[in-house]
Amino acid sequence: MRRIVILLLVATVLAPDSFAAQPETAIEGLNSLQVKGRAAKTGYSRSQFPHWSDPDRNGCDARNDTLKRDLTNITYKVGTRNCKVIAGQLLDPFSGQALIFSSEKSTVDIDHVVALSNAWQTGAAYFDKTKRSQIANDPLNLLAVDAKLNRQKGDADAATWLPPAKSYRCEYVARQIAVKIKYSLWLTAPEKSAMSKILASCKVQLLPIN
Repeated sequence: MRRIVILLLVATVLAPDSFAAQPETAIEGLNSLQVKGRAAKTGYSRSQFPHWSDPDRNGCDARNDTLKRDLTNITYKVGTRNCKVIAGQLLDPFSGQALIFSSEKSTVDIDHVVALSNAWQTGAAYFDKTKRSQIANDPLNLLAVDAKLNRQKGDADAATWLPPAKSYRCEYVARQIAVKIKYSLWLTAPEKSAMSKILASCKVQLLPIN
């Protein structure tokens, strides 16, 4: 009996961080993240983040999985087993406007919520290629959005760009925080300040899980 008690005590002391309570709200998550300066962009390229792979192995790449999740009235390319999306409708979260998606016309992009360049400068430069591929294809970090607004955003963080649709800003910031927690990325001081201001105007904003 004494031996069992000792083993339990040792297991408790040595328990990994995964057993610790995880933040549930965006403000809790924000306050759990490390704040540091932005690292140099040296060495960054999108090729460092292999994307549009099939992380869940369902036969569809991450881009088409995101379109399937976010669009309605979807049309699939014949012969792709309902995988390749060629048309649909999007209620764009960035603008609040309804958009028509067509594979022949670039009106909808897949946004990396935490831009890959931002990820590189806040910790991902130290990732191996497998982990960089994970963040580039993670549904948590992907959104179908207005192409013009996505390109306007570029690699900006919350300190320099927010969605025009103010009603979506709480959810947008919460998603960025969730991605940064999941991949142990840090925040810059201006980024945290901007996020804090947004969350101060929200009701209790929970962190998304996917």
